[in-house]
Amino acid sequence: MTKRSLYDLYMAGAAAVREHDATCTTCSPDRRCTTGRRLYGELVRLQDNYLAHLRTR
Repeated sequence: MTKRSLYDLYMAGAAAVREHDATCTTCSPDRRCTTGRRLYGELVRLQDNYLAHLRTR
């Protein structure tokens, strides 16, 4: 099994948030359910890490 790149993890996180948002009836841009908050928080963390990685290149 190959290690996934930071970019791949970031894109997978974004896809997970989009998929959740498309099916969750309680999430909105202003409020998120528990799962939505967790997924969005993970996406923010991955995005921050990816952007920091780009700045160091």
